[in-house]
Amino acid sequence: MFDPITIQSNSGPYNVKFDPNLLGNFKAIEEGVAHYLVDANIARLYAKPLAGLLSHPYTLLIEATEENKSIERIIPVIECLVENKFRRGHALIAIGGGIIQDITCFIASTLLRGVEWRFIPTTLLAQADSCIGSKSSINLGTVKNILGTFLPPKKIWICPDFLNTLENKEMQSGIGEILKVHAIAGHEAFDLLKQDFSKLTSDPATLLRYIREALLIKQKYIEIDEFDQGLRNIFNYGHSFGHAIESATSFEIPHGVSVTIGMDMANHIAVMRGLLPTKHRNRMHDVLSRNYNDFKNVPIQLDTMLSALLKDKKNTATELMLILPVGEKAAIQRVAVAPDEGFRSQCMQFLKSIEV
Repeated sequence: MFDPITIQSNSGPYNVKFDPNLLGNFKAIEEGVAHYLVDANIARLYAKPLAGLLSHPYTLLIEATEENKSIERIIPVIECLVENKFRRGHALIAIGGGIIQDITCFIASTLLRGVEWRFIPTTLLAQADSCIGSKSSINLGTVKNILGTFLPPKKIWICPDFLNTLENKEMQSGIGEILKVHAIAGHEAFDLLKQDFSKLTSDPATLLRYIREALLIKQKYIEIDEFDQGLRNIFNYGHSFGHAIESATSFEIPHGVSVTIGMDMANHIAVMRGLLPTKHRNRMHDVLSRNYNDFKNVPIQLDTMLSALLKDKKNTATELMLILPVGEKAAIQRVAVAPDEGFRSQCMQFLKSIEV
């Protein structure tokens, strides 16, 4: 197993530990008084190894749905923590994927003006991407990720056993984020991953290696720009389109798969606007389309998608701030684009090109 990764943060350093034995030894994470926020599905799937933790008086089960990742649904969770006499010096421990992570991080950032939290990510997407970087994102009504905070977990444990029970669409979702991170690292890194693409779902050792590599790539950026003020913006590659696609399909297409489609769409837009050589779109399209192929029959309504895209928090009052690949090296950059008829036509052309 790999050595831990130590990430520098404005809140102090925090560690990612790879622990294949975690399911059989949850006492390793107990330090002081802990309150657990656990994905209810994880509680069902791992009832036996989690039996002691699930009987803990300070354990709350949360259904990991987009509806529950909202300010309205988080308030009752905070009320339960208050009833359980949560105090400064106590810690929140999140066990689940990105939704449980967002809920826990948001609460930890605001409860008692900030408390410690720790994270055991149980999805591929969370293990390979979102577990580091400090950010929480919370929905308000129908507007996705409009509220948020920055607070990294003090400790992160990655246990590959949790990936054994993931549905195929959850694996594809995580792979989408791994593809994104490697595209940001450069076309050489992306092309190496492309060669191993089929092994990601058949060889656990290869997958774990790419999980670690994705975290190491991301580490370089978040240590420079933890609060997403400049350089780190490029990690939104595929996300503006991806979030809009999620909204337009009522989340029928999972996040990382939507991001994969969003990357392909960003590449198409970049080519159409003369920013990217066609060879790079073609080079990436094969592996991107393989990752979202199972969702090509899900209709994406253009007007609904564009409406959601216009609400993206990265936009200015008059322009979309998109992350696109640019130039001979397909460098990922921030580009201002007017949401005019030309842009609408380019989006429509892409959506028609991927229809079954």
